[in-house]
Amino acid sequence: MDILDKNKLKEYLKTHKVTEPKDLPSLLGQISKQILTTLLEGEMDVHLGYSKHDNEDKPTSNRRNGYSKKEVKAQSGSININVPRDRDSEFEPKIVPKYSRSIALIEDLVISLYAKGMTVRDIQNHLITLYNYEFSIEAISHITNVVIDKAREWQNRPLNSIYPIVFIDGIVFKVRWDGEVKNVSAHAVIGVNEDGIKECLGIWIFETESSKHWLAVFNELKMRGVKDIFILSVDGLTGIENAVSSAFPSTEIQGCIVHQIRNSLKYVSYKDYKEITKDLKKIYKAVSEKEAQEELDVFEGKWSKKYPQIAKSWKSNWSKLSTFFKYHAELRRLIYTTNPIESFNRSLRKVTKNRCSFPNGDSLFKMLYLAMSEATKKWTGSIRNWPAIYAQLIIFFEDRLIRKNG
Repeated sequence: MDILDKNKLKEYLKTHKVTEPKDLPSLLGQISKQILTTLLEGEMDVHLGYSKHDNEDKPTSNRRNGYSKKEVKAQSGSININVPRDRDSEFEPKIVPKYSRSIALIEDLVISLYAKGMTVRDIQNHLITLYNYEFSIEAISHITNVVIDKAREWQNRPLNSIYPIVFIDGIVFKVRWDGEVKNVSAHAVIGVNEDGIKECLGIWIFETESSKHWLAVFNELKMRGVKDIFILSVDGLTGIENAVSSAFPSTEIQGCIVHQIRNSLKYVSYKDYKEITKDLKKIYKAVSEKEAQEELDVFEGKWSKKYPQIAKSWKSNWSKLSTFFKYHAELRRLIYTTNPIESFNRSLRKVTKNRCSFPNGDSLFKMLYLAMSEATKKWTGSIRNWPAIYAQLIIFFEDRLIRKNG
């Protein structure tokens, strides 16, 4: 039965009552077996120089010589396949190497292409070009759907008890949500552990930001083992301050200075842009909080008539914008902006830029998980100047580190 034919696949699903995830391994095994059989026959055609039922003169004396049975492992389980042989024993299959017991190659290729932002139909066309074989949309979808279980396992994994610094930022995507296409936010939480190595703690997707949603995120982090966060660097996310205060009452919040500057310059005329940028720099580059407040007063006196909203915004947000002034230069540079997570988000955007919208939240989460996995492969070493930064953290948060290690 050709289960890769769409109509026959539908009939197969109906006949065999494949309606739940637990029913998929058997189906995936048969799909994988059929794909492998076709690919192996194709490889043998190339090896011999003629197709299986070609009755014309053969370019070689070598001939097919039956099959050898082989059990291989795939993500869907073990599969028994027949590997074609030739009389001269020269055939070396590439898709299932002679001594290999795994066929993760095809599945890994499909998942890799999906992780790079290709749609299921794009992958189908790519595989046709690569293997001269038409993989069905259903087969490719089933392979990529294996990812969602891994993504959920990753999202629920245990975490460290302390993350000295955490960054949060979000990206907006269009997703079919409650029956209609809506803008939803996917928020990544990046933690810097005590060794100075960045980790993506999780990705949360929700339609609207609120204290309730953020409290659920922080409570989930606590359930996974996080007991303390020293400093949270974040842009102005709705409701997040109240949620942090409830879940981690000792955590300090540092608002993103870069976002604050962008918002300040949004309505500034071109002729004033350079001068205002220079005057704002005097505020956030000040040696101390006292000096910064003095520079803010000077700024207000100079620009309040023409741009009253700028100084007003800085003053209303001052409690979270000024947190970093108490620390030394290395730690200041790390926390005064959410740039570390914005760089991560750019990696996610690069993968998702070809998608106008996603059919559901799981589809988006699956894609973001794969993009995250790729982006974080290089997060193997500690961030720059971490020993100096951690020395400061020990001074400022010594009692909390003692409680943790005691």
